Amino acid sequence: MTLTASPLAANSTHPPAAAGLSIVVPLYNEGAGLAGFHARLAEIARQLRQERGLATEVVYVDDGSRDNSLAVVQTLSAESLDVQVVSLSRNFGKEAALMAGLDHARLGAVLFMDGDGQHPPALIPTLVGHWLDGGHDVVFTAKAHRANEPRTRRLGVWMFYWLLNWRTRTPIPENAGDFRLLSPRAADALRRLPERNRFFKGLATWIGFRQFRVDYEPAPRAHGTTSWNPYSLIGLSIEGLTSFSVAPLRLASLLGLALAFIALLFGASILWETLFEGKSVPGYPSLVVGLMVLGGVQLIMIGIMGEYIGKVLSEIKARPVYFVADHSVRTAQGVIDAPARTAAE
Repeated sequence: MTLTASPLAANSTHPPAAAGLSIVVPLYNEGAGLAGFHARLAEIARQLRQERGLATEVVYVDDGSRDNSLAVVQTLSAESLDVQVVSLSRNFGKEAALMAGLDHARLGAVLFMDGDGQHPPALIPTLVGHWLDGGHDVVFTAKAHRANEPRTRRLGVWMFYWLLNWRTRTPIPENAGDFRLLSPRAADALRRLPERNRFFKGLATWIGFRQFRVDYEPAPRAHGTTSWNPYSLIGLSIEGLTSFSVAPLRLASLLGLALAFIALLFGASILWETLFEGKSVPGYPSLVVGLMVLGGVQLIMIGIMGEYIGKVLSEIKARPVYFVADHSVRTAQGVIDAPARTAAE
């Protein structure tokens, strides 16, 4: 595994290890590999306790899985680290599951990672080291390269980040993922953000503090197939763009100006041919083409504005982002009572 790192921001107070670490793992149909994944987390937890005296818990958030994921996590051992199980009432999506895990984390620092094996648990001590030894508040990971991905996907990713960071005051690092660690004060800042439409990659950057990047190569998926498809990836991209950028609105305005300028040139050319060259310019084809172009551009602009208006409507409704159907906390001493929360609390 190749690691490179580079600091992004300025000073921070050295955080105490006594704050502890909560590992948030959203789950959706990951039951086949959970036992092995949890065993690796338990080994890392023992290592962190021995080397740094760091208390650790894992918060599994079952996001309406259709397999046996919930049944599996309810039987996992809590000897090396406490185990929280948060079962949502239905599938709310990964962003809602991440928020549920953040809300239920009981220890100070919070680390987000996937349960499919692509985020290697062996990298956790490295992230913890940048937090405790380097004094960084947000330690995020990013893909070292995308050479193994199709060219169309790489082009789409480049266009997404270009639009997202175009003329923005807080650029979001390219290729950064949800595998990241937040110090206690960074996690608290993230909890205080009130919006319902959440894009964690952007929010974790927007809060500021000292940030540090760790490049890594994701491991192959341990089991099953990904639930992400082109449609869901496009939806997430639109969510991120409309949450953190007005670039689509600016591009729509620039497109309107460009079309108006082209129409002015076209009108001038028609006037020249009519007055000075004596040509009779056919009106029907140019009229139809002009109407189709203008109509298409107007529909695109209406769609872009509709995305932003829909997001405003969602925020005004202020519905909870998720509901908890079942919640349990297990420690080495047994099951303890802990209140379940919703995103509205």
